[in-house]
Amino acid sequence: MTSFLPARRHVRTPLVKPPTHLDALADAVPRPYWLDVQQAPEPSSALTTDTHADLVIIGGGYTGLWAALQAKEADPDLDVVILEADTCGAAASGRNGGFCASSLTHGISNGMDRFAAEMPELEAQGLDNLDEIERAVLKYGIDCDFLRSGELDVATEPYQLDELGHAAELAASLGHDVRLLSAEETRREVNSPTYLGALSMPRSVAMLDPARLAWGLRDACLSHGVRIYEWTKALSLNEESHGIEVRTPYGKVRAARGILATNGFPPLLKRLKNYIVPVYDYVLVTEPLSAAQLASIGWEGRQGVGDSANQFHYYRLTEDNRILWGGYDAIYYYGGPVRSELTLRPDTYAVLADHFFQTFPQLEGIKFTHRWGGVIDTCSRFCPFVGTAMGGRLGYALGFTGLGVGATRFAAGALLDQLYGRYTERSRLRLMNSKPLPLPPEPFRWIGIQLTRWSLNRADENSGRRNLWLRSLDRVGLGFDS
Repeated sequence: MTSFLPARRHVRTPLVKPPTHLDALADAVPRPYWLDVQQAPEPSSALTTDTHADLVIIGGGYTGLWAALQAKEADPDLDVVILEADTCGAAASGRNGGFCASSLTHGISNGMDRFAAEMPELEAQGLDNLDEIERAVLKYGIDCDFLRSGELDVATEPYQLDELGHAAELAASLGHDVRLLSAEETRREVNSPTYLGALSMPRSVAMLDPARLAWGLRDACLSHGVRIYEWTKALSLNEESHGIEVRTPYGKVRAARGILATNGFPPLLKRLKNYIVPVYDYVLVTEPLSAAQLASIGWEGRQGVGDSANQFHYYRLTEDNRILWGGYDAIYYYGGPVRSELTLRPDTYAVLADHFFQTFPQLEGIKFTHRWGGVIDTCSRFCPFVGTAMGGRLGYALGFTGLGVGATRFAAGALLDQLYGRYTERSRLRLMNSKPLPLPPEPFRWIGIQLTRWSLNRADENSGRRNLWLRSLDRVGLGFDS
């Protein structure tokens, strides 16, 4: 999910009454819609012997796949291996909402807070990166329902209208096509009684099927000769005189260089464990809308939509006219475990369902068919960082904080530039040559995150006014900008 609005965002107050739309969840299967309704590719075989490569990539999601593809495009003779513990696209890359944004900094406001001097260049390169993704989809025939539809950031409280105006001026000054919409104009685009206005950015975001994008990138990699081993978990990573060695259950890979692309999973490089935390996000999908139901909403532009709060919702239409509805809760569990059972959270689904019908009361009676969750690799600056270790032989790209569908391609390219000593426009950016502040150890990490969530909720209830804790985080560069 992306937003270009400032951090001081608002949404309806949390429910204080028991949830009233549990019946809509009765038949919702606990599986990601994208991975349930369409056939995944036949998995590649696991690695069962020792092998050598020029480049080994740990992780078969977007970051790893974009890295492999760009490496082979730059040097077709490079021997590239991908190791994936599950199947390509089975984790975050196949579970997200399918918002592919141009922003490399998790929104303009977050970027201005941290990289103000670079923002004109960052936004220009971000838009170029989105263009390159669109070109790759066409070049490789990736059937992922790619649509450059843009996004609406909608105001649901009066005070947010001023924020929309400021955001529009800032985005326009950085080269974006922007338009402010009145309440009536917004409701003509997407009809909800909660809307008071919106910021439309028609070229800055694309909608797509995230699983089919991952599978299409996998096919493109295979067509270039990338060796992909699925069901092959990397158990350890060691530096050797010749390069690096990755041990798996049945074999080892020795390579001159390597890339860690493991998203929110515990990184094999210990020094990275203090830089990211796994945060869980949750999603619902409705049954297909009838023609009458779709007409009651409009949504002819099929834009992505996000409401304007710290605890925000993101939503969009799927190819078969379902509504994907996610966000609001972002849950961190003590100690940062990554476990499949944590991707299901009934309390959050109940709240999401009630919020859905507050936004679209004309859809009363519609059912949800799918419910799921996934892990977001969050860092203290809320946007990606890259770096190298082991004498420059190992690279990593992490911290996408839920906005990685587009940014993973850019970060993977910048990381390859660093690994192979190429000085380019993207590799020289401070964004790509700096790290976020490390996160404190437990129990201070959990306490800080819970206090921040409570404070953000209070801000949502009080017209965006930030308390002393949030203002303190802003001053030390840890403020939440989304």
